[in-house]
Amino acid sequence: MADIKYEIKETVGFLSESAKGWKKELNLISWNDKEPKYDLRDWDSEHKKMGKGITLSVEELKKLKEILNDIGI
Repeated sequence: MADIKYEIKETVGFLSESAKGWKKELNLISWNDKEPKYDLRDWDSEHKKMGKGITLSVEELKKLKEILNDIGI
């Protein structure tokens, strides 16, 4: 399996922390030297290991915000 290159450009915030110290974070990340996207996933304390997550463009993040606003969240 090829290595995945990533660079966290900005930490926007974190949502929760597990008992093992992993944090669910929203970050702006450049994956494999591409345009940075918003990314929501679990990270270890050193940002070396990651869990499964989702990556969203600015347009997708705006649409998600609209959906959450529409349902009253």
